[in-house]
Amino acid sequence: MIRFFSQDTAFVLKGKREKASWLKKVAESRGFKIGDLNYIFCSDEYLLSVNKEFLGHDYYTDIITFDNSDDYYFETGKEAVSGDIYISVDTVRVNGETYGEGFDSELDRVIVHGLLHLTGCDDTTSALEKEMHSAEDEALKMIGENLAKRV
Repeated sequence: MIRFFSQDTAFVLKGKREKASWLKKVAESRGFKIGDLNYIFCSDEYLLSVNKEFLGHDYYTDIITFDNSDDYYFETGKEAVSGDIYISVDTVRVNGETYGEGFDSELDRVIVHGLLHLTGCDDTTSALEKEMHSAEDEALKMIGENLAKRV
């Protein structure tokens, strides 16, 4: 189950059902099922406090992903991804402007970025960062396909 929350911000995600459907499709395309996946949209200050408390990092970021996966769906043979994904809407807004993507596009990229981490994608080197960006691009194509099927 995918759930969306807001913490320390008035932000409310639009199109929750469509986002959840898209994320399930992305997970399935990578050989995974969704277990318990929580997206927590928050402020810069809230995410900074999470970063300090749990990771020992004293800097702002747009996303922190905690992997809680330990489920396995025997009936499908697919691993279930579960986790808590914290997203700073403040940083996403700034990055959307900085990169010329706009808030909504940047938010979609960050939302799927967290899921991709849970499916095994990493971005700790420049080569892995390129792979992550490519996986994000592929996943973002799926959101358009998902919306087209609804029309």
